[in-house]
Amino acid sequence: MSAAPWMHEGFEMVVGLEVHVELATATKLFSGSPNRFGDEPNTNIDPVTLGLPGALPVLNRQAVELAMRIGLALGCTVQECVFARKNYFYPDMPKAYQISQYDRPLNVDGRLDLPDGSSVGVERAHLEEDTGKSTHIGGSGRIHGSEGSLIDFNRAGVPLVEIVSRPDISSPDQARLYAAELRAILVAVGASDARMEEGSMRVDANVSVRRPGEPLGTRCEIKNVNSVRSLGRAIDYEARRQVALITAGESIRQETRHWDEADGRTHTLRTKEDADDYRYFPEPDLVPVCPDAAWIDAVRASLPPLPAQRRQQLAEATGQAIDGEAVMTIVERGQDAYVHAVIAAGGAGERAVIHVKEAFAEAGIDPALPAATLASLIAMETGGQLTATQAKTVLADLIAQPNGDPVAIAAERGFEAMASDELEAMVDAAIAADPDAWEKFCAGEGKAMGALVGHVMKASRGQADGKVVTALLQARRPT
Repeated sequence: MSAAPWMHEGFEMVVGLEVHVELATATKLFSGSPNRFGDEPNTNIDPVTLGLPGALPVLNRQAVELAMRIGLALGCTVQECVFARKNYFYPDMPKAYQISQYDRPLNVDGRLDLPDGSSVGVERAHLEEDTGKSTHIGGSGRIHGSEGSLIDFNRAGVPLVEIVSRPDISSPDQARLYAAELRAILVAVGASDARMEEGSMRVDANVSVRRPGEPLGTRCEIKNVNSVRSLGRAIDYEARRQVALITAGESIRQETRHWDEADGRTHTLRTKEDADDYRYFPEPDLVPVCPDAAWIDAVRASLPPLPAQRRQQLAEATGQAIDGEAVMTIVERGQDAYVHAVIAAGGAGERAVIHVKEAFAEAGIDPALPAATLASLIAMETGGQLTATQAKTVLADLIAQPNGDPVAIAAERGFEAMASDELEAMVDAAIAADPDAWEKFCAGEGKAMGALVGHVMKASRGQADGKVVTALLQARRPT
C-alpha cells in the first residue's frame, strides 16, 4: 500500500522534506558551552560560539555518535565525512559562516517506511552547527516592518543533524506521517527530544507541482514549519498556489517562503539560494571523521527497538490493528512496555491496551499504577465481577491512589455482579415500560436498542453489564 497522491486541476505535488534536529548532547558541537534550552539569553556562549579571532573548534564525539544512531535507524550507510564552511552573512552567525557538511556527509542513502505502507528515501543525514536566534520587535514579528531586532547566541553552535528526504512524498498526509514517524524514531534512539514547539525539530518543505509524467517543476522551500499539522496545511496551500499560477500562464519563481499560521498562507522571504551562493569549501580547522567498523557495529548494537517494531509487537500481543489508534497512540507515548507488563501479570491484552490509551493520557509516559494492579482489575472485568463502566470508575480511583486494591475499591463503591434472574427481570421491565422502543428494536432500528439498554442501566444504577443486557434483548427479539 502507498500514500494516495495529491491531485488538483490535473497536477500532482512532489515534496521533499529537510528536517533539522537538535541533538541531546550536554555541550555544543565545537565547544564546551552548555546545550540547554530556556536559559537566559546570551549566557551559554564562549569565544567559539561568538567566532572570536583565534578560537578553534573541537568536535563533540557524543554528537557524532548520536548522528550515527539516527543514520543507522534510517538504514543509512555511515561513511567517512568531512566538515565544510558554508559562507553567508547574517546576524545569527557572527563568524559569517556555518560549519556543516557538503559533498561528503556522515550518513547517506537511507529509507523510512511509514505506517501506511509507503516508503520515503533519505538522501543524507549530516552534522552541522545551529545558528543563533533573532527576535524581531514590532510589526508582524518578521524582519520586514520591525522596529528592531534582538539576537540570542545560546543556540549558536548547538549540534544539528539535517535529514534530507528524497522527493518521494506525494501528499500532505504522507508528509505528516513522515514527520511524525521520524520524530518517533529520534526520540526512541535518544538522539533528541524533537520538541517542535521548542525548535529542537524544525521542518523545511520543498514543494513543486507537475502534470503526471512531466519533469519535476520549479520548487519553493517553506522554512521552519513548527508543527506536524501546520506542515500538511502549508504544503497543501503552496501546491495550490503554484497550480493557480501555472494555469494562469505564469511561471514559478524558485524562492524561500514562510508559512503564516494565522492567515493560512505562504509568503515570500527571499529568492532561493543555490549551493554556489554559499561558496562551500573544506573546513581547514577540522580533520575528516572516519568511523571504523567496530564503532559503527557498537552503535548499531545499542539501538533500541524502533517504533515500527514496537507497534508490531504490541498489535500481536493485544489483537489490535497495527495501524489502529490505540496501538499508534500507546507506542507514541512510550507506554507499550507497560502494556506488555500488564499482559505478563495476567491482564487481557485487548482490555489492557484500551484502558492504558484512555486512562493514562495525562498520567505521564510511565504510569505509576503497578502493572499487576491493573491486571487484577482487568481480570475482575473479564471475569464478570465488574462491567466495563465500573472498571473505568475503579481505574480512575486507582490512578488517584496507585497503592489501592481494586477489590476493596469495588466493594466500597457497591459494585457487585448482578444475579442473572435480577437482570432478566430488569430487561423485561424495560420492554414493558417502552413498548414503542421495543417495537422499533424488533424492526431492526439500532437507536431503539440504546434506549432499552439505557432503561436497564438506570434501573440498575449502572451496575448492569451493557453487553449482557444487549445479549438478553437479542435473545428476546422474535425471529
